[in-house]
Amino acid sequence: MQVQELMSKDPVLVETREPVSSAAQLMRARNIGVMPVCDGRGRLVGMLTDRDITIRCVAAKLDPAATPVEAIMSRGAVTAEPSEDVQQALEKMHAEQIRRLPVVRDGKLVGMLSLADVARSHSMDMEAARALSGITSNICRK
Repeated sequence: MQVQELMSKDPVLVETREPVSSAAQLMRARNIGVMPVCDGRGRLVGMLTDRDITIRCVAAKLDPAATPVEAIMSRGAVTAEPSEDVQQALEKMHAEQIRRLPVVRDGKLVGMLSLADVARSHSMDMEAARALSGITSNICRK
C-alpha cells in the first residue's frame, strides 16, 4: 500500500513569516501539536511543534506576536513521497520517533501521514501497532 492511499490530503500548515502567536492559535483551534511550515511557494521548509513554541519562543522570552515561525521552527523534516510504501514510512517514523510524517512531491507539501491514518487501515493494524510501540517505548510509566 502506498502513502498516498492513507495520507490526509489537506494538511493544516503555516508559512514561514507568520507570527508564532497565529500559529499557536491555529494549533489550539485544530487541536494539533505539530504543523508543517512552508515557504510562499508551498515548499516544505520545516515543522513547528508546540514544544518549539514553548522552549524556543516563550522560555526564550521572545514576543510570539513579533517572532516569525521560521525563527523557532524545527528544520530538516523527515518526509515521505506519495508513492512510497507505507511500511517504509512507518520505519522512518519509528526510527525518528515521530507520529506524523509530511508527504512531499518535488519538495512541495501534498499531505500528512499519521499513525492514526495507518491504524484506520485494516490491513496495516499490526504495522501501526509496532510503530506506535517503538515510538512510545521511551515513555516512563509509574
